[in-house]
Amino acid sequence: MHRALLIALTLAALLATGCGQSKQDKAKSQVCDARADISKQVGTLKNLTITTATADQVSKSLQSIRGDLSKIAGAQGDLADSRKAQVQSANEQFTSQVKNVVTSVGRSLSLGNAKQQLTTALQQLATSYQQTFAKIDCG
Repeated sequence: MHRALLIALTLAALLATGCGQSKQDKAKSQVCDARADISKQVGTLKNLTITTATADQVSKSLQSIRGDLSKIAGAQGDLADSRKAQVQSANEQFTSQVKNVVTSVGRSLSLGNAKQQLTTALQQLATSYQQTFAKIDCG
């Protein structure tokens, strides 16, 4: 009887540890979740027009993207080496593009110039996403 109980407890313990996610799997999930939110935010920004865009909306999307980039940076250390290098490169490139967008949008001198600047900056952000994070396999 004790032997059967010991075997059952051992099997239960093995199953419990086998059902959890590894650090690599958790990191991949975090990266992919953040990547999905970045895609959503970029889509939102890309679809804005000068008549529909508000400073608050642009700011919220950019803050969300910054938070996602921070989550990715925090998770990338637990990724497999090949994925880690790809994610790190994408994160660095896209972070640089976000900084450029934030800087360039703030330099407008006229409403007409602001419209063109915003449109160009958000299109560049969308292109940068396609060249960086969209290439990361989350399937």
